[in-house]
Amino acid sequence: MKKKFNLHDGKHGAALTVRVTPRARRTEIADISENGTLRIRVAGLTRDGEANTILLEFLAGVLEIQNNRLDIVAGENGLDKIISVLDMSSTEAEGLIEKWIDSHEPTG
Repeated sequence: MKKKFNLHDGKHGAALTVRVTPRARRTEIADISENGTLRIRVAGLTRDGEANTILLEFLAGVLEIQNNRLDIVAGENGLDKIISVLDMSSTEAEGLIEKWIDSHEPTG
């Protein structure tokens, strides 16, 4: 059974709750926690916002949008973040995230 992640429709788009693990070997969606938060490993350091930049670039790729449609609205300096996705419903974001997870599951 797939875990459900926690997405909300905001005034101008979807909002994602994310827990970041910096200094990973590669950037990827690692898991969905029990409370629906996306756990994302980021192959970048926490200094100078490098991990945040990599996180937003990664999510833009997963969601098939440009980086400027994403914004960290809470938790910029922490590991727990809320990310706004401009002009995208939570249903659409959920479908694209599930598509990424399905295409990156181990096959063995």
